[in-house]
Amino acid sequence: MAPLGGAPRLVLLFSGKRKSGKDFVTEALQSRLGADVCAVLRLSGPLKEQYAQHGLNFQRLLDTSTYKEAFRKDMIRWGEEKRQADPGFFCRKIVEGISQPIWLVSDTRRVSDIQWFREAYGAVTQTVRVVALEQSRQQRGWVFTPGVDDAESECGLDNFGDFDWVIENHGVEQRLEEQLENLIEFIRSRL
Repeated sequence: MAPLGGAPRLVLLFSGKRKSGKDFVTEALQSRLGADVCAVLRLSGPLKEQYAQHGLNFQRLLDTSTYKEAFRKDMIRWGEEKRQADPGFFCRKIVEGISQPIWLVSDTRRVSDIQWFREAYGAVTQTVRVVALEQSRQQRGWVFTPGVDDAESECGLDNFGDFDWVIENHGVEQRLEEQLENLIEFIRSRL
């Protein structure tokens, strides 16, 4: 049985490495489709909200600041402990009360996340991998961080292999635009 929230027409689970452009892509899709039709859901939101209850600034954990980076490793560890105890904990939190027909989960990171959405929402669930060359990611500020970039939170879907969509975000604007248009056409077909 699906958890609380509306029954979505389409759930797109976006994954990709840090600085691949997952947020950029999901926000671009939402701006073209409209916030009344399309909700961007972030699994990291409830994780950061719960983690911030340890005396931290929740709003600063949401941005791309050095503040968040200072706590990233411990936050990943804490989140893994929560997921081991209850794999659907953060998934259930983000869908509560969502009424839009299209859901874009911007930061899917584990096979257990995909399994949870497929079990809860079935055939309306599809996966989208956002890929970017390492050079493109570096131009966006990515630097390899041991304990982060080699952790499950970054590598858990590296060998998943069976994505429904792959968006190449290497910095070629025209190519990205073509891919977004194809995805938007598909999304509109589900409305």
